[in-house]
Amino acid sequence: MRTRRRRRLSGLLAVGALCLSGLATAGPAFATDRDDLVEQQEQQAAEIESLQSSLEGVDSDLQAIYLKTEETRGQVATAEAELAIAQNELAAAERDQQAVAAQLEAAQAELESIEADIEQGEYDIEKARNNLAELGRAQYRGESTPSTVDMIVNANSTEDFLDSYASSEALNRAESSALTQAQQAVSRNETRAARQSDVEEQISGLKDQADALVEEKTEKEANAQNKKDELEELQASYEGQAAELESRKEDFQASLDKTQSAYDDTAAAIAAIDAENARRAAAASSGGGGGGTVSTGSSWLIPVVPTPLYVTSPFGMRWYPITGGYWMHNGVDLRSTCGSPQYAPANGTIARVIPAAGNSTHGNQIYVNLGTVNGHSWVVVTNHLSAFNVSVGQTVRQGDIIGYTGQTGDVTGCHVHMEVWRDGSVIDPMSLPGFTTY
Repeated sequence: MRTRRRRRLSGLLAVGALCLSGLATAGPAFATDRDDLVEQQEQQAAEIESLQSSLEGVDSDLQAIYLKTEETRGQVATAEAELAIAQNELAAAERDQQAVAAQLEAAQAELESIEADIEQGEYDIEKARNNLAELGRAQYRGESTPSTVDMIVNANSTEDFLDSYASSEALNRAESSALTQAQQAVSRNETRAARQSDVEEQISGLKDQADALVEEKTEKEANAQNKKDELEELQASYEGQAAELESRKEDFQASLDKTQSAYDDTAAAIAAIDAENARRAAAASSGGGGGGTVSTGSSWLIPVVPTPLYVTSPFGMRWYPITGGYWMHNGVDLRSTCGSPQYAPANGTIARVIPAAGNSTHGNQIYVNLGTVNGHSWVVVTNHLSAFNVSVGQTVRQGDIIGYTGQTGDVTGCHVHMEVWRDGSVIDPMSLPGFTTY
């Protein structure tokens, strides 16, 4: 029984409410650092590739509008993330600048204090120098301290000796104190001068750092502003594209209706091939030769491109966000670069070779009739090829090159669309043995 594709399961829904739900919720939460941003961009690229496959069958110009809108939506999310990063970097630069300014202010205050202490120290040194000079002049005038013997000999009495001795001790202490004060004042100023040099060097380094931070902050401010301007421009572009999509929903529906018609044509062609296979099997059976081929190997049917396979869009029901409806995807889409060879999946005969002209949905298309195997009629169809390497009626062996991957028909990127029909109904190719993925 031929598989039928369900028509839309729901009414047309507004694009803005479905897939273009506004910038506040568009895209993943924005990244907080560069690694997250790279991962986000890679995810967006994978989503676009998936969308390219999911829109298969829609007119290419409509696909381009939708993909551009989705791409812009991803760019808006990326721009939001980049703006957040730029703003965080600017805030960090401002904090660094404030910290350096505080350090510079503290260092300058310390330098002023040191300079005041040095000035006071120079005054103390000068004072001690004057005291020593005065003591020197006193010695020159004969006012130096007499010896103990002189004081005993010259004393008129014991009281006189004690008075002279006390005076000499006071003079000695004054000399010693003046010398000590001078030495300490010099030592303190030497220490202060060394600290002054260190602080001046620190201030010089902090000023250089502050200048660099001012330059960095200026650059970050400009970068943040550029990101903000870029985001606003993308938002405006996104809103315009979303409005265009909204206005063309009916065009999308008409395109999908055309795709439905093309799928029906394919099913009719498969039914004709199945009927011919049944006729031949019956003829072979009546002639005593058995009906068809018996296969016991697990790899009698292989993918048209080498394994492991990368599925960009699986077999089954597919939701079209533009129209809000579901449609059957009869095959599986596999990643393959333009111009890559496609191979005969099994021994068989080329039943149909349809050029892209007049076959806008599927593009260049090949039907490979595998005949009747284990009592079932098998046909493999591959779409969107860039070129053919076979002709109708040609017998092929498994692994022969039948054509080359392309992007003909209503698609926007090179890939393989492979369908497997058994007794007139499509089955999931990935359910077959040997169809392994990454």
